[in-house]
Amino acid sequence: MTQTPRSERRTPKVSRRSVITSLGAGTAGAVALGPRGALAAPPETLVVAATPADRFGRMFPNLPPFVPADDRRRAALIDMGKVGGLLDAKDDLTRPPVELITDPAAFANNPDNPGMTAGMTFLGQFLDHDMTFDTTSVLGVPTPPESTQNVRTPALDLDSVYGGGPAASPNLYQADRVKLRIESGGRFEDLPRNSDGSAIIADPRNDENLVIAGLQAAMILTHNRVVDDLRAQGVPAANQFAQARRLVTWHYQWIIVNEFLPLTIGQDLVRQILNSGRRWYRPEPGPAFIPVEFQGACYRFGHSQVRPSYRVNFQGNPGNTQFFAFIFDPAAEGQADPEDMRGGARAPRRFIGWQTFFDFGDGVVRNNKLIDRKISTPLFRLPLGAIASGDPPISLPQRNLLRQVTWSIPAGQRIAQTIGAPMLHLPELAGYGVALENQTPLWYYTLAEAEILAGGRRLGPVGGTVVGEVFIGLLQLDPNSYLAVAPTWKPTLPSQAAGTFRMTDLLRYARVDPVSRGG
Repeated sequence: MTQTPRSERRTPKVSRRSVITSLGAGTAGAVALGPRGALAAPPETLVVAATPADRFGRMFPNLPPFVPADDRRRAALIDMGKVGGLLDAKDDLTRPPVELITDPAAFANNPDNPGMTAGMTFLGQFLDHDMTFDTTSVLGVPTPPESTQNVRTPALDLDSVYGGGPAASPNLYQADRVKLRIESGGRFEDLPRNSDGSAIIADPRNDENLVIAGLQAAMILTHNRVVDDLRAQGVPAANQFAQARRLVTWHYQWIIVNEFLPLTIGQDLVRQILNSGRRWYRPEPGPAFIPVEFQGACYRFGHSQVRPSYRVNFQGNPGNTQFFAFIFDPAAEGQADPEDMRGGARAPRRFIGWQTFFDFGDGVVRNNKLIDRKISTPLFRLPLGAIASGDPPISLPQRNLLRQVTWSIPAGQRIAQTIGAPMLHLPELAGYGVALENQTPLWYYTLAEAEILAGGRRLGPVGGTVVGEVFIGLLQLDPNSYLAVAPTWKPTLPSQAAGTFRMTDLLRYARVDPVSRGG
């Protein structure tokens, strides 16, 4: 999703506590919840001092970095992630955006994922922004994770939407301090904005592109409609905000466990972690934290899913015609109503037609890209506005690969060996002469493993284990989540299928779905 670049400004170190250092079918459906007791972890994986919740930490603290952090290795990583390099899908950006969607010959080198719709990429990005935000570490400079603050709470609690709540973040709320602010973009909803176009939201990254801005708006509208429903039921004003937030958050968490994770890691692995316990992400007895193997590597798999272009909506252009656009286009820099999908601007056509991104049963949904070793070409030339620090490099793959050095992340093969998964040899990296074929950066390894072992439709065993255990662990360790409070709870908001709740149900409830908009 796409998970997005983070700010990387240098700041002084802060004090810290020391740390000693099955592939499913991928179908989405309700998960049978079982015992939450984790299996005993091997001694080499035990964390004996708690990582603070507001710092990053390690999931495999005893594994060494994948390579020494020297200029030769950095040069190899930069070459891997360059425009036209190993990872570039080489999309023909001289063709119109619509052709990169509708002409199979135009994306033969960057194939679609037939099992996952385009919106899941951006839901993944939204989830990332809800639990992790690094504003200080420096790309390519080794940094102890525990010295780096995570600005978001390491919980799936929608603090990226609610901020600190009505008392601490009153600028996000309407005058009643119960409903969230929402505005109009001229045709449909838009985020509240300042006069310079910047969004008034808890996390500015949720205005980086039109789709994630649309998800933020949908969450706001969902909360506001729940408030209306509670008022109609006679719930006292003093209780409305807390009840609405819990109801929205629990439905959101249900989607993560029962739709997003089964599609991303496979239903079998989700069930295994829930029923048999977590083996490797074990912060107990300390608080939950975000491990760098997740934040810096495995969860960045979503970058491989991003399409070069999308049908943004069906009605946005003059004459109610379809609005097709590249995800990012350097030619759109400085335009009041950009031709691409960047955020930070308001215009009548800048809204999302969700039938392109999620399956409403009308046959017009589009899919995301396979999780593989090909990254859509526009992501090699990010606009600086999509980089929180505003600093180069502008190639997203280069940034991801240098991030492996920042956190001294272990090689994918070492983690595979530790968890008992197949270890891959990647001969395409041998030419760099620095052993990357056998000591592979974990982000690249995650993509290769998904491609080779899962056909690119979902994550492989290393990526799936890291992503699955962290997500489920964050929910199990959050005393306010539905998994912790009421693990047998079922959704109560309206849905197309009783006892469950999907992204399409949330969008219908928010009244941003195709029917609510008249097509």
